[in-house]
Amino acid sequence: MTRREARIATMQILYSADLNNISVEEARKDVGSHVLTDDVISFLDMVESNKEKIDNLISMSLENYSINRLNIVDRAIIRLATAEFIDGKTDKRIVINEALEITKQFSDQGDHKATGFNNRLLENIYKNLQ
Repeated sequence: MTRREARIATMQILYSADLNNISVEEARKDVGSHVLTDDVISFLDMVESNKEKIDNLISMSLENYSINRLNIVDRAIIRLATAEFIDGKTDKRIVINEALEITKQFSDQGDHKATGFNNRLLENIYKNLQ
């Protein structure tokens, strides 16, 4: 599994947990063991161990918007990217590019509004981390 595929699997697990109002641990049980690679487990652990900080960063980086108004898919993508920013092991440009590519694939409806919104939000989050 590539790192992008691991990010997509992570986003899908985060999405499932959020949509079904269950813990990430419960959502992990609903996927096959072949999905839970080391990268996916690492990404999930990064999000879970920093969830409060991640959500606070997202909230303070939104302008005239609340975290609860974010599309569930976008919220999962942004949470993962923010966790990677906090972790600091992956270059900011790679994190943003990966998040935007996943947005294009799973959230954007052809008008690039979701991609543009997520790009601005991720830039704000990164600035607020500095």
